[in-house]
Amino acid sequence: MTADRTRIHFGGDYNPEHWPEEVRAEDIRLMKEAGVSMVTAGIFSWALVEPRPGAYDFDWFDRVMDDLGDAGVRVCLATMTASPPPWLTDRHPEILPETTEGVRKWPGSRQHWCPSSPVYREHAVRLATRVAERYGTHPALDTWHVGNEYGCSNPVCYCDVSAEDFRRWLGARYGDIDALNAAWSTTFWSQRYGSFAEIQPPRTTPTHANPAQRLDYLRFSSDALLECYLAEKEVLDRITPGVPVTTNHMPLHKPVDRFAWAPHEDVQALDYYQDPFEDAPQVRAGLAFDVARSAGGGRPWMLLEQAPGAVNWRARNSPKPPGTMRLWSWQAVAQGADAVLYFQWRQSRGGAEKFHSAMVPHGGTGTRIWREVCALGGELGSVPELAGTRQTAHTALLADWNSWWALEQGSHPSSAFDHSETMLRHYEPLFSAGVSCDVLPPDADLSGYRLVVVPNLYLMSEETGARLTAYVRGGGHLFVSCFSGISDTCDRVHPGGYPAPLREVLGLRVEEFWPLDEGAVTALRGDFAGEADLWSEVIDLEGAEAVAEFDGGELAGRPALTRHALGDGVAWYAGTRPAPRLMRALLDRVRAEAGAGPVLDGLPEGVQAAVRESTDGARRFVFLLNHTEAPVEVPLPYACRRLVPAGPAAVEEEATAVPLPARGVALLRA
Repeated sequence: MTADRTRIHFGGDYNPEHWPEEVRAEDIRLMKEAGVSMVTAGIFSWALVEPRPGAYDFDWFDRVMDDLGDAGVRVCLATMTASPPPWLTDRHPEILPETTEGVRKWPGSRQHWCPSSPVYREHAVRLATRVAERYGTHPALDTWHVGNEYGCSNPVCYCDVSAEDFRRWLGARYGDIDALNAAWSTTFWSQRYGSFAEIQPPRTTPTHANPAQRLDYLRFSSDALLECYLAEKEVLDRITPGVPVTTNHMPLHKPVDRFAWAPHEDVQALDYYQDPFEDAPQVRAGLAFDVARSAGGGRPWMLLEQAPGAVNWRARNSPKPPGTMRLWSWQAVAQGADAVLYFQWRQSRGGAEKFHSAMVPHGGTGTRIWREVCALGGELGSVPELAGTRQTAHTALLADWNSWWALEQGSHPSSAFDHSETMLRHYEPLFSAGVSCDVLPPDADLSGYRLVVVPNLYLMSEETGARLTAYVRGGGHLFVSCFSGISDTCDRVHPGGYPAPLREVLGLRVEEFWPLDEGAVTALRGDFAGEADLWSEVIDLEGAEAVAEFDGGELAGRPALTRHALGDGVAWYAGTRPAPRLMRALLDRVRAEAGAGPVLDGLPEGVQAAVRESTDGARRFVFLLNHTEAPVEVPLPYACRRLVPAGPAAVEEEATAVPLPARGVALLRA
């Protein structure tokens, strides 16, 4: 079978085992009414398809697949390995994960398995093999879905099985114990190891654990989860070589290195649940969507889970106001998604997620959610020509999971750095200005970007520093924030003064860190006057010019924001964390110099614009999304034809604006 990529797919996570079999006829009828073209299925079916070790019952699932296929619904089919059945943990309790204190986690929820467990992997691969052999040629099969939300409930395990696997991983990484001792700086606190056999996971210790050891354990834990995925993918690729393989990632999920996994996934897939109580949730969503798109090399990705209404797992779970679900779904499509699915199709009567909203709510079809679901399904089905188109960006934001893991460890000048919030501080001014942005690892090719933004890249190799320097010399524009380029990839401070790999390109030296107290702010004066928080530092200029200085306090008159011309390019540096308004003004200036403009000029506040194009340039689509509670008009610089909302009206060449109602969406073909 081959995947269907001829339309924007729409649907949800289908769990027919929750209901009597006779309900399925109604499910199929309602799926047709809602415009469902794809479902995920089988994610938590292990206990039913293998009720006893080696005894399989696929008959009931055969009928599910046949009914979906007969209805023309494609299936993103799970390998069913996400949650082991009770018999497996009863016979093999050694697969259960343990905490840093050695406390075993027990069955009764989900993902109750150690990522390093050979017993779990053996049984998971055996089941994946049977599923692939049975459904590999089924006409409904579209894509393989391995596992589910890796690292959600079992991101790290500290059991003896994991300890042995960690030693194996370290041996492969370092080759000999002397190399490990050098990387871990084990001469400190008398930690030098004589062999790999002496090494334990970083379990609970009397005081601060070795930061390099903890960093490597997080690397190892992400890799252990990846090995579970790869073990199943090998089976799927061998039995069904033409079927794409993916897994659904959680957004900005710290335990799983998204960029390390991406080369092994045929299509990127994401779960995303906006919080209606959050201020401007579209910004955090936009960052997650751009990570998914960028990790896949710009190819279309799949939104495999979202909620049509409220979720169940926050302390307070707000429904989505009318029109919001449509708006946020179209945002995913605008930022590159070719599939919009929900968790789940029919709302459960029991279990931990019974109050999680679904496409078919407890109240049935006479509900607002059902009406909005059907309307969105109709809209997405009306524009098949969108499928396969892509975004193009001239601005890149650098992100690195290794640096994230190291940044948020203790024993730093400040423990207040939060990687996700720092990323948002730098992403929001770009998003709000309507600038398309790729999110890339530090070793990515930067040659096609006019502007590269580097937020708190604490870990940085000398090679990355040299590449950023060459990028600027060649005409690139670089913006770097504080506490970047401090340590190497083993979390050892670079010699030669902070930030050693970037001193040449930034034209400065940081003599001393001066973190601010909790809640404290500092004032800035000069070209960029305003407030900043969290951090300050003593900067000595070595060719750069100060464009703002600290105004008051111990650092009064010292540089705070700098600009350095090098070769044909420019590098900017922020020695503090500007407040949002100041950050916007600063990045607007940096963008203007770099020529990194927005998709559309003159966007009203709170309106998002995005463009998707076919690779041959023959199709170009403009998305306008009003994230505000008031109607607006958006200036339009060129002639377009309106596709969504559907209707006879077209935006003529002489039209000056496109009207958007509150939470409104417009899709235009340019």
